[in-house]
Amino acid sequence: MNAAVLPAHRPRPLAMLAELTKLRISGASTLTAAAGYIACRRGVDAGLIPTLAGILLLAMGSSALNEVQERHLDARMPRTWHRPLPQGDIQPGTALVLALALALAGFLVLRLFLPASAAWLGALALAWYNGVYTPLKRFSAFAVVPGSLIGALPPAIGWAAAGGDLRNPALLALAFVFFIWQVPHFWLLVTLHAEGYEQAGFPTLVQVLGRPRLARLTFTWIIGTATACSLLPVFRVLGTPPAVLLLAGSALALALGALPLLREAPSPRTTRRVFMNVNLFALLLTAAVVLDPFLAR
Repeated sequence: MNAAVLPAHRPRPLAMLAELTKLRISGASTLTAAAGYIACRRGVDAGLIPTLAGILLLAMGSSALNEVQERHLDARMPRTWHRPLPQGDIQPGTALVLALALALAGFLVLRLFLPASAAWLGALALAWYNGVYTPLKRFSAFAVVPGSLIGALPPAIGWAAAGGDLRNPALLALAFVFFIWQVPHFWLLVTLHAEGYEQAGFPTLVQVLGRPRLARLTFTWIIGTATACSLLPVFRVLGTPPAVLLLAGSALALALGALPLLREAPSPRTTRRVFMNVNLFALLLTAAVVLDPFLAR
C-alpha cells in the first residue's frame, strides 16, 4: 500500500486523556487518600465521595500540568516519547487549559464539600509537585527526597477531609511510611531507565553513585520503609490481627524481595522485579489500612 494513502494517526480521546493525566498514578494517589479518610473515620460515609472526586481531579490536573512542563524532555526519552504532547496529539495550550480546569475543579470540590484544610493541602500538593519537584529534577539527582512529600500528602488530605487533626500521630505515622516508600520507588525507576533520563538531560544517581552503590542505597531505603510499618500498629492506624498480619507479611516480603539488590551488579530483570514488589507493597499497605476498620466490627 502506498504510504500516502495510509490513514492518519488518530488517537482515541479517552486513551489520550488517561495518558495525559497519568490516570493510573492519579488513581493510586486517590487510593492512598481514601486510606487516610477511612483510617480517620474508622469507616465509610458520604464524605468519601467528594474526597475521592476532588483528589482524583487534582491529581489528574497536576499530572497533566507536569506533562506540559516536561513535554520537550519527554520527547527525548524512550519511556515517554509516545505521550500525547510529544506525539502532537494535543497542543500544549489545550493541555494547559485542561490541566488547570481539572485542578481547579478538584480544589473547588474539596473546598465546597469538605473542611478547608483538605483543599489547601491539595493545593500544596499541586504547588509542591509542579512548582518544586518538577523543576528541581532538572538540577539535582536527589530531587526525589524533598519531592517525596508528594507521597505523604494524599493520606493527609484524606485525613483532613474526614475532619481529623493533622497533628495526630496516627496520621504522621501513615504519611511517614508513604514518604519513605516514594524514594526507593523512584530510584528503581531511574535505575531501569537511566539512559533515557540522562539523554533528556536529567541528572541521575546512576551517574553520581553507579548502579551497584545505588542498588545498595535503594535497599537501605526499602528496609527503612518495611521497618517504618511497625509505627502503624503502635500509633493505632490499624490494630486487628488480620490487618496487622497483612501489613507484617507485606513488609517482610518487601524486605526479602529486595535482597538481590545487594549483589554486585543487579540485572535489569532483578531491578524490575524489585520495582514491582515495591509497587505491590504500597497496594497491600493501603488495603490493610482500608480493611482494618471493617475487620474490627
